[in-house]
Amino acid sequence: MKFLWTPSSQFNLANLFTFVNISAGLTATYFITQNNFTLAIILAWVGGAFDIFDGKIARKYELSNEFGVQLDSFADFLSFVLVPVFLIFQAVYTTSLESTFLIPAAIVSIYYVIAGLRRLIHFNINTDAGSVDKYFTGVPTPLGAILLWLVYVAFTYSFLPAYAVGILMLLIGWSLNSKLKVKHP
Repeated sequence: MKFLWTPSSQFNLANLFTFVNISAGLTATYFITQNNFTLAIILAWVGGAFDIFDGKIARKYELSNEFGVQLDSFADFLSFVLVPVFLIFQAVYTTSLESTFLIPAAIVSIYYVIAGLRRLIHFNINTDAGSVDKYFTGVPTPLGAILLWLVYVAFTYSFLPAYAVGILMLLIGWSLNSKLKVKHP
């Protein structure tokens, strides 16, 4: 079990937590295809919890390595970019928009996915393994996912129409690569 505490191990404890995040994201995707949005959201939140813990464990036990940085960004892309976009597309756009408006909704969704991917790649290029800045530049993808979840909840409770969901998705996507300063927790 020494590999759990070895920084160079691809299966150290921090990375195992990241693998749970990935598993939760993949499983959430499956439940979205089954229109079980509640379970998908619960799994996305489980992934989020494991994302918090993987970083804390990596820093506390000095388990950070380049593999873990890349793995964490892959997990973030799946759980905090693809899952929320897929959820909104399936639960909001396909159920509420006429077919002619699905093309603009798809464009907005693709924009958000590219913005999230760009943010994660930029973060990886400019971050050293184990280092933590006081502020993020731009909205981190987990916060973007939370904002999209709030937009989804507002739609579900009829506070927002589907077109407003698209506009907010565009704004949140823009914020991922903006110059906004967000305090690191």
